[in-house]
Amino acid sequence: MNDLVRQHTALSDSDLEWLHLLVSEWQLLSDLSFADLVLWVPTLDGTRYVSVAQMRPNTGPTSYQDDMVGHLVPRGRRPMLDAALDEGRIVREGDPEWREEVPVRVESIPVRREGRVLGVIARNTNLLTVRTPSRLELTYLQSASDLAQMIANGTFPFPGQQVDMDASPRAGDGLIRLDADGIVQYASPNALSAYHRLGLAADLVGHHLGETTAQLAPSRGPVDESLAKLASGWAPREFEVEGSDGVIQLRAIPLKPKGNHIGSLVLLRDVTELRRRERELITKDATIREIHHRVKNNLQTVAALLRLQARRIGSAEGREALEEAVRRVGSIAIVHETLSQNLDERVEFDEIADRVLAMVAEISPGRVAGRRTGRFGILDAEVATPLSMVLTELLQNAMEHGFGPGETGTVEVTAVRSGTRKEARLLISVQDDGRGLPEGFDPQRAGNLGLQIVRTLVEGEMGGTFDMRPSAGGGTKVVLDLPVRADKP
Repeated sequence: MNDLVRQHTALSDSDLEWLHLLVSEWQLLSDLSFADLVLWVPTLDGTRYVSVAQMRPNTGPTSYQDDMVGHLVPRGRRPMLDAALDEGRIVREGDPEWREEVPVRVESIPVRREGRVLGVIARNTNLLTVRTPSRLELTYLQSASDLAQMIANGTFPFPGQQVDMDASPRAGDGLIRLDADGIVQYASPNALSAYHRLGLAADLVGHHLGETTAQLAPSRGPVDESLAKLASGWAPREFEVEGSDGVIQLRAIPLKPKGNHIGSLVLLRDVTELRRRERELITKDATIREIHHRVKNNLQTVAALLRLQARRIGSAEGREALEEAVRRVGSIAIVHETLSQNLDERVEFDEIADRVLAMVAEISPGRVAGRRTGRFGILDAEVATPLSMVLTELLQNAMEHGFGPGETGTVEVTAVRSGTRKEARLLISVQDDGRGLPEGFDPQRAGNLGLQIVRTLVEGEMGGTFDMRPSAGGGTKVVLDLPVRADKP
């Protein structure tokens, strides 16, 4: 719609915003009217109309099999559009049109904003299935007529009341029509069922909806008065009411077709099962985060015990082995700490990599600086946990074996993501400018326990590749190529 309006019309951005607000609401008008809606806006030169939006009803057959958006119609071809635009009134005159052997009644509703008519809504009703209307259909049509008049007057939609069409109740979910005093004139079967779920034992018709709703909700002191007013439909609001056995979502729409408040339309939906599932998910998420938090605490306890044991060992080799174990446990604890703060089992690994880099740099025998370039991105937990251990081993190996006591240097970690969303890959390199590999060193066969852990995790658990070779500028370079799940958009 933005492109069509800006290309063909003279409407301002604020006018366009009003049309967006209207389009966010007009599914309701379409459903209540049992009719298709097409929004026509005059072009910049005033000689044509361009259709910028279209809506089909959920409550009846469509009048248009084709998409009308983008069509241009010369002024004069549809006199009802001209009359609605020029005179600023709803035009219903004229005989039904025939489209592919289907009779269609056409009405034109001017769209007014701040005294100006921005465009015209063509309301097209398929008359092929017309029958004697029921009480529900009569209520729908009367409510649609009131809303159409409010659109023509510029009092609907309500400014600042952007509606989420997917989340808000629709006419078919449940509808209640109130008079000016908030007394129920009509309640659809779905609406009545929703109130029965709240605990209502009688009919709604003839009762004050606000007072009835407040009585069914658990006592909340001063809030009851506010709830009663909201449910009476005096203001355009969306809210929820929770009873002992159910939850209903309500949306109140004041009706002022001629400027005076004549009543309200209340749309409602039973969201009991939806809220129950949401609470279950929240409880599940909280439980998972608590498990990760406890695992992190247990790992930190294990690391502390190993650290104490290392201090009591006289053998330098044994003490060094325990200190390596402390760092391995610590790297896993960092991942679980991050997972305990997330809602899903995915983590932003850049923060973990920086913390691992800082942790390993503390044990460097020389004055070695560590830095990271590139972005790891978001990784699943089953990748992040082994990768944190691999990164710890590689950094520790580079700092311990690449530099001697008092030597200075740099260890750089680089991460690059590539590939498609379905087949994303993560290329990681750990490069130092230290003394390099010993003569005849084969990383696939030789190496200490740390390199054996790296090979096992990279090739066996993560399904990637591992390569270790001399760096072109001196030092050593390790390259990992891992399959990963793509970041969410």
